[in-house]
Amino acid sequence: MKKLLLIALAYLPVAAFAQDGKYTVQGAVGTYNSPAKVYMQYRLKGKTITDSVTLKDGKFKFDGAVGAMPISAYLMLNQKGTGPGYKDYKGVYLENGIITVSSSDSLKHAKVEGTKTNLENTQYEIALKPVNDAYTALEAKQNAATPDQQKSDDFEKENHQAEKVIETQESAINKQFIQDHPDSYISLNVLESYAYSADYVDIAPLFNGLSAVIKDSEAGKKFAERLPRIKAVALGAIAPEFAEADTSGKIVSLASFRGKYVLIDFWASWCGPCRHENPNVVKAFNHYKGQKFTIIGVSLDRPGAKEKWLNAIHKDGLNWTQVSDLKFWDSKTAGLYAVRGIPQNFLLDPDGKIVGKNLRGDDLENKLEEIFGKI
Repeated sequence: MKKLLLIALAYLPVAAFAQDGKYTVQGAVGTYNSPAKVYMQYRLKGKTITDSVTLKDGKFKFDGAVGAMPISAYLMLNQKGTGPGYKDYKGVYLENGIITVSSSDSLKHAKVEGTKTNLENTQYEIALKPVNDAYTALEAKQNAATPDQQKSDDFEKENHQAEKVIETQESAINKQFIQDHPDSYISLNVLESYAYSADYVDIAPLFNGLSAVIKDSEAGKKFAERLPRIKAVALGAIAPEFAEADTSGKIVSLASFRGKYVLIDFWASWCGPCRHENPNVVKAFNHYKGQKFTIIGVSLDRPGAKEKWLNAIHKDGLNWTQVSDLKFWDSKTAGLYAVRGIPQNFLLDPDGKIVGKNLRGDDLENKLEEIFGKI
């Protein structure tokens, strides 16, 4: 989805593997021959599995064993056969049965047929087409703007408002799809995306409405395990306490900031959408730091990447407290706050109560103005 341009998402959970059947992914893409290859990539037991087939007259075929639940996979076409990439790809779901992928030119335009989950995924893609078209149009408008226009506050505000409209439309489509397809594995994946910007009161009923088969899958059980953490960071809840090392190694606790409005800002140096959002956070901080307001940055940087984290802090001018355990998506604090996508933030009042979430662009400034008045 185009949403991937706006946030960085963690890998969705996958089912543990237990052989229940066999899948065949077969098809044709144009009339390509060697060295052109189609690569297939998916996650299994925490590892990335990659397979490949050399095309002959455009035809390819993958066979394998499959577990009780579908596995999300990507097919990627590389005309030079030099390795997988995401310039031309198509998502499929590996499950018991024959999956047919066909296109006259490229994988991204391919039609996927043959099994229940892939049929439902096609239905979802059709439902989401207006959203993706809107994101494509917005991206084209942004790319067509001059450098001076792109730096304009008015241009940035206009784009942010357009993004909010599209995101609202996407959330409505996602919610409706989940409600209409309670026995679909696609609904569980869609719920993962929906949960990024929704609150517990909206998320829990959608999960509870899924079928027993979906909820009892390993991915369903993992989501159920996260629900209490999602509830713990709902609007109105007291934010969970945490303590992590700052850039100098000193342990900093959330409790030490009581008495102030605090923005807990989850980000990472490797996260493009986060770096794009950082100027808005800097602007809000500089505007309201004289009030009872501060920020704690929680980075999801990778192990051994402290230097990249520090360089990003310096380059982006993030002049507030920064902490990280440098454990990437295994960040203890991110897990505590049920964070599966970044940038993401939580605004706390002086008593530690969550009074705002996912405040991006002008939304953060507007919320702070609502609290402190015009400054």
